[in-house]
Amino acid sequence: MTAAPADWSNEAAPAKVNLYLHVIDRRVDGYHRLDSLIVFAGIHDTIAVAPGEGLNLELGGPFASPLSDAQATAGMGENLMIRAARRLAEAAGVRPDAALRLYKRLPVAAGLGGGSADAAAVLRALARLWGVRPAASDLRALALELGADVPVCLRSEAAFVGGIGESLDAAPALPVAYLLLVNPGVRLSTSEVFAAREGAFSEPARFADPPARTRDLAALLEARANDLEPPARALAPEIGPCLRWLSKRPGCLLARMSGSGATCYGLFERAEEARLAARAIEEEGLAWWAGDGPLIRRLDELACRRWGLP
Repeated sequence: MTAAPADWSNEAAPAKVNLYLHVIDRRVDGYHRLDSLIVFAGIHDTIAVAPGEGLNLELGGPFASPLSDAQATAGMGENLMIRAARRLAEAAGVRPDAALRLYKRLPVAAGLGGGSADAAAVLRALARLWGVRPAASDLRALALELGADVPVCLRSEAAFVGGIGESLDAAPALPVAYLLLVNPGVRLSTSEVFAAREGAFSEPARFADPPARTRDLAALLEARANDLEPPARALAPEIGPCLRWLSKRPGCLLARMSGSGATCYGLFERAEEARLAARAIEEEGLAWWAGDGPLIRRLDELACRRWGLP
C-alpha cells in the first residue's frame, strides 16, 4: 500500500556542529569522556513518515548513494533509522508499522552527526505518528543505546554535552550567528580518529555568561579547541587547506573542524557573508561540499519542506 501525499509527515534532522570539543579522559571500557558545546545549523536532512505495513525505508537526495555504500562497507545489516523505529515500537508496545523516507542533504561520516540526527528525527516523527509518549528518561536511554550523539540530536537545541553523550546541560543564550559548513570530500571514521588521538587530556571548558555578540562567542571559542582535529588532519590532510581557506573569508570570525571531521565550519556574524563565502567555493572551482545557514536555537525554528522539495 502506497501512502497518499497527505499522509506523509516531515521532520527536520539538522546538522550537529561541535563549536568546541575537549577529550577529558578515557574510561576503562575504552569510551572517551568529552566536554563539548553542540549547536545545530539551519542545514538539515529531511525524514518523512507515513502509515504502512512493516518498516520500509526509501532513500533520496544527493548523499543517498554514499549512505548506502557506507552501510555496505561497514557490514551494517540494519540502518540506524530502522533500529530506532524498532526500539521505539518495542518500548511503546506497538507494532513497528511505518513507511520512512530520508532526503539526505548532509554528507556521510562527516562530523555532523547526520546518522544520529536522522535516527533522532525518526524517534520524534514516529512517536507522533503512533501516538506514543514514552517517559523522557526512557526516551533518552533509548536514544543513548543508538549512539552517543542521538540524545542531543533528539533535543536539537544548543547544549553542553558531557560523559559519552548522556550528560546534557542547556547552553547559555547564544547570539545570532551564521555557519558555513564545508567538507573537502573526505569521509572519516570516528573510531579511527579517536584511536589516532595522542597526548594529554583536556579540562572541561564550559562558560556560564551568555556572549552578547557573535564576535564575543568567537573569542570564547578561540580559547578552546577541537581535540580531535590533530588526529583527523593526520588521517585526512585535506582538512588543513579547508580550514585555511575558511579563515581567510571576509567576515569569518573563526574556522574550526566539527566533531571527528572532516567537515569544518566558519562562524559569521551576517548571513550575506556566509552566503558569499559559499558562492566563492563554486566560483573558485573547489570540489568541496558546502552548506550555509543560521545557527538555530531550537528545532522549532527550522521549517521543513515537503518531500521532493528540498
